[in-house]
Amino acid sequence: MTPSSRAPLQALARRITDAGCNLADARVATIGTDTSLTLLATGAWDAVAKLETALTKLGRDEELRLVHYRTGPREREQDSHRLPYLIEVISADRPGILVKIVDFFDRHDISVEQLSSMRYQAMQTGAAMFQAQFTIGIPAETHIAALRDDFLEFCDGLNLDAIMDPVKF
Repeated sequence: MTPSSRAPLQALARRITDAGCNLADARVATIGTDTSLTLLATGAWDAVAKLETALTKLGRDEELRLVHYRTGPREREQDSHRLPYLIEVISADRPGILVKIVDFFDRHDISVEQLSSMRYQAMQTGAAMFQAQFTIGIPAETHIAALRDDFLEFCDGLNLDAIMDPVKF
């Protein structure tokens, strides 16, 4: 994380390229006054080692909090048995909404692959609003229509406006 006025995407992307690696995936988010980056670099073992050295040097910058480590590939077997769906939820903001939604997913063995949520003021009324967008993985053996009915009933009970659609690539 770093102050948003000095987002390090360019510096990190350049070091990845200079080390001989490829930027395979990138996520950037500004929350409050900070910018957070999650980057996945790939490359030959020697290029990755060179990148690690460059990142250690860059991490000494006092305005930059840098964590880097090696990760492995996702297990495709597990992913191939999950169906990707997009969930969007909007409601009046109140404490605990996100926890209740995540709990619903957890009880149905649904993985949260991506999540973006925020609180904002409604333009017309000034009411505090909550908005969340999830990309989830539903086990392939799950009956989708029954799950959709359960989820929408769950949302109705909490007075949440929600949609559930398959991810279209």
